[in-house]
Amino acid sequence: MESQILRPGYLTAHQTARVLGVSLTGLRSIVHRGQLARAGGTPRQPWYAVDDVTALAADRRRTEAA
Repeated sequence: MESQILRPGYLTAHQTARVLGVSLTGLRSIVHRGQLARAGGTPRQPWYAVDDVTALAADRRRTEAA
């Protein structure tokens, strides 16, 4: 559900999962392991900071390339 209004600099869970190349279940696992923190929203519709998501995506790409 991407109909919520976000402040600039934040992504929905669906958008974040797409950027990271994982499913929503995979995103929940990443959050549970402490690799990414929620930056707002509600418990059912969290937001994630763009800077945190892009940093994690770059780190994951570096790890996959190694």
